[in-house]
Amino acid sequence: MNITKNIGRIDRTIRFGIGLALVIWGLLSGNWLGLIGVILLATVALSWCPAYVPFGFSTRQPGE
Repeated sequence: MNITKNIGRIDRTIRFGIGLALVIWGLLSGNWLGLIGVILLATVALSWCPAYVPFGFSTRQPGE
């Protein structure tokens, strides 16, 4: 499987903030929906979003 990075700097920053907030909220409230934050943080770590692939979408700028 070839993973081509498709998440740019701004997209990663937004995903990181929302993901971290969801994880903290999930831990503090005991709500399992906070696991969605883990998925967002994983996409940040990989700089790759599988939902973008079928559409050929990328938020990366040239040179990133």
